Amino acid sequence: MHSDVLTAGQLQGNAPLYCKAMRILVRDGISLAKARRTHCWYRLELLHYSLPRQYREPEQLYKLFQRDLEAKVSAWVGTSAGWP
Repeated sequence: MHSDVLTAGQLQGNAPLYCKAMRILVRDGISLAKARRTHCWYRLELLHYSLPRQYREPEQLYKLFQRDLEAKVSAWVGTSAGWP
């Protein structure tokens, strides 16, 4: 029997993939408005609403990944500033 409905276990099992997809969206400069219309956003939202203590809201993740990327970029720029 094949079903298009995902179980909570399947959602949880794929959570790292949804987070990776969100990181790629942030890395590629996709706006928050466009990210909200993605499959990974929808799945992360389902996880958060189903298990709010275990999973953050997708917007929180987006902003967290954005800050992480900005910190990495500024650290990289800071280390390469001394090059001639």
